[in-house]
Amino acid sequence: MLAALMLPLCLPGCQSGPQSVKLMSYNIRYGTAPDGDFVWENRKEAAAAMILDQRPAAFGVQEALDFQLAYLKENCPGYDCVGVGREDGVSEGEHMAVFFDTERVELVNWGTYWLSETPEVPSFGWDAACKRTATWALLRDKRYGKPFYFVNTHLDHVGREARRLGLVLLVQRIGAMNPESYPMVLCGDFNMYPTDPSLADLRTLMLDAREEAPVTDTETTWHNWGKVSGTPPIDYIFYKGFQRADSFQRITQSYADCPFVSDHYPVATVLIY
Repeated sequence: MLAALMLPLCLPGCQSGPQSVKLMSYNIRYGTAPDGDFVWENRKEAAAAMILDQRPAAFGVQEALDFQLAYLKENCPGYDCVGVGREDGVSEGEHMAVFFDTERVELVNWGTYWLSETPEVPSFGWDAACKRTATWALLRDKRYGKPFYFVNTHLDHVGREARRLGLVLLVQRIGAMNPESYPMVLCGDFNMYPTDPSLADLRTLMLDAREEAPVTDTETTWHNWGKVSGTPPIDYIFYKGFQRADSFQRITQSYADCPFVSDHYPVATVLIY
């Protein structure tokens, strides 16, 4: 009788406690940048070590070139990614790729579009200095059987109209792409501060994990190899369709004896289904 009373309340296979998923945004800094001591070759091991330590179910990278994606896929076992080069829609130029842990989630569908007046083809948008893209992935969380959308982007660093109208396009696409009302995440380097009025429409559609999480971090994300501090953040994770954000953090620690994994601190959140 006593043995029966001591049986666990949750039998094998059932889930107890909050159903959570960890997600991350990481501006990796393009791998051909003339960054002195912080060139990609000197920090690539740190980048892989950070990902394996943080172990997000999915994460978006900005600025990644094809050889950087190949390195992460080779050195982060279990991860795969989707995305295309922004210059030609295949492999040339920076990728706004979505990585995912294949043990934790499965890829259902994905695509890339350009933040421009002609989003289906490689193109500049408005006053942008660069071609800018968004990559989306429909993923299914194997642990809980939950599908969710993950969208990753990088807004222009020069064109104010390109940032504003790029967000307008993102809001339109996000609103239209999800008739099933699955949970959704949008992450990326927005190149704008949290007070920028261009974020107003997005804030009516999605919640800012940085602002919603009870445990959070509002400090600088672009630090220029430790030279900049005290400025507002420019890297974001927005969400909708989840119950809440439990935490939001910058990843500031060093890995593999390298003080910085990029000129941006990655940001991560834990969301509750």
